[in-house]
Formats: sequence, C-alpha cells, structure tokens
Amino acid sequence: METLTKTLDNWSSEIACMWQFTKNNGITEGFHTKMEVIQRRAYGFKNFTNYRLRVIVMCG
Repeated sequence: METLTKTLDNWSSEIACMWQFTKNNGITEGFHTKMEVIQRRAYGFKNFTNYRLRVIVMCG
C-alpha cells in the first residue's frame, strides 16, 4: 500500500492531466490496426494503388 501511495504521489500531475485532457488516439490506433490486417490479407497485391483503394474503402 505504501508503494501505491508513493507511486500515485510521484505521478499526481500526470494523472491530473490525463483526467483534464480526455482526448486519446484510439481512433488512429483502430485505423492503423485495420490497415495492418488489410496488409496481412493482401499479401499478393501487385501495386500500391490496390492497397490504397482497399484502405480507403475499409477506413473511409
């Protein structure tokens, strides 16, 4: 319990900022994950244009 108290005390300003600014990059990470899945599944694409079109359809 003492360790937890010390940790919370050391990170108090960062924790306060986390609650003050609630924006995060979850949407960006979700798109990135979709793009990685598309890239894995589309291993045989011959050119970048096909990959780009697939990403636009899935994420747009």
